[in-house]
Amino acid sequence: MTTKPEIDVVEQKENNQLRRSLSNRHVQLIAIGGAIGTGLFMGSGKSIHVAGPSIMVVYAIVGFMLYFVMRAMGELLLFNLNYKSFQDFAADILGAWAGFLVGWTYWLCWVVLGMADIIAIIDYWNFWVDSKAWSIVLAVAVMLVLLVMNLLSVRLFGELEFWFVIIKLLAIAALVVVAIVMIVTGFQHDGVSASVTHIWSHGGIFPTGFTGFIGGFQLAIFAFVGIELVGTTAAETKNPKVTLPKAINSIPVRVLLFYVVALAAIMCITPWDRVDPEHSPFVGLFNLIGLVAAASIMNFVVLTSAASSCNSGVYSTSRMLYGLSHKKMATRAFGKVSSHGVPWPGLILTVAMIVGSLVLTASGSVMRAFTIITTVSSVLFLCVWAIILACYIVYLRRFPEAHASSSYKMPGAKVMPWIVLAFFVFILVALTQDPDTAIAEAVTPIWFIALFIAWRRIRGRAVRDDAAAAAIIENTDGEKVS
Repeated sequence: MTTKPEIDVVEQKENNQLRRSLSNRHVQLIAIGGAIGTGLFMGSGKSIHVAGPSIMVVYAIVGFMLYFVMRAMGELLLFNLNYKSFQDFAADILGAWAGFLVGWTYWLCWVVLGMADIIAIIDYWNFWVDSKAWSIVLAVAVMLVLLVMNLLSVRLFGELEFWFVIIKLLAIAALVVVAIVMIVTGFQHDGVSASVTHIWSHGGIFPTGFTGFIGGFQLAIFAFVGIELVGTTAAETKNPKVTLPKAINSIPVRVLLFYVVALAAIMCITPWDRVDPEHSPFVGLFNLIGLVAAASIMNFVVLTSAASSCNSGVYSTSRMLYGLSHKKMATRAFGKVSSHGVPWPGLILTVAMIVGSLVLTASGSVMRAFTIITTVSSVLFLCVWAIILACYIVYLRRFPEAHASSSYKMPGAKVMPWIVLAFFVFILVALTQDPDTAIAEAVTPIWFIALFIAWRRIRGRAVRDDAAAAAIIENTDGEKVS
């Protein structure tokens, strides 16, 4: 017979746990949303201008390499279903210091990206609203809506992200369909007919040479930031053994369809050397066919894309703070969850910091510095991805029998992690070729110095995880999974 104190303990544990509320539909679309960043919509014009048609090769290479990061992450998450995210297996496999490093670094990555996104949202509202003050108010309103939706339940986050991604997919599909029609009908503009020959007839596939090709990697890495987002949903995913592999396996197809095909469609209509690097080529293509509402439609798309990025950031950072709290690497307050199983303190902190960044809009002189800070975030994401691979290398050596019996083995397990890590070193070298990104790399060590100091102060009380985090509560029937 269970005594009253024991019942209280069980209830307290369950009240502090995340719940498996995300369905296969949610996780699949969250994974797609992570692979389609605002870099595709807003940055594709600049990337085409820098690398020409070779940008398609760049995106294919980056997507190929990051696929193996995702496969490594997938095998590790399924190795132990008590892992709530990659932060957990980093702490378990490499040591508590790695969980501390990954958790706080990933938190900073998304907070900074959220700051960039909300400033972008203000610019998007400026398209419809003449008053900058009203644009700021509307941007804050967007953040408050995201906060409320996330606070109510994780399922609402999944639904919101589901529809955000649907909008992205419809925009890309519309672009490709319109481009095909223009090619078939021989559409002309500025004396140039739409044709697939534009991809190789304006200086070849590599018209800007090796320098331009390398420059494309700087932009492509930022476009893929967030691809690992599905790894933060592990504790709230129904049937992760089926859902996570399915989401990860579709990444190569997504990269081919959403990046390579979309970029090819743009360059078939407008030769790469005529693409305006300062504006979204998506808007430009629809304007060519005289669609009066094109600008407003695409402005809505990029606005929702930025809101989607903020939504992902708010979700993932709150889960990182939750994990840090249960390892005593952050204040215990971040380990609390609401009656709906939502880690609300982390949500509120993240939204407050993102909204607080609006003071930066008071002066235009800070924008270049803000661009550099955003680049720092991209460099930090490389660090997170590298630690995931390092965890996999150690796991492979320490638990060879687990790998041998895994139902989701990483292909090329002994070789590919090292190849991808070498590729990341290449990216870091490439980033030094641009003044702004070189500055970003130069200031990044400041963050790691700060983490080193903080770790020395708290490492004595840090743990792998507390007892309350040992079980995940199923949303459907309340049964614990161990």
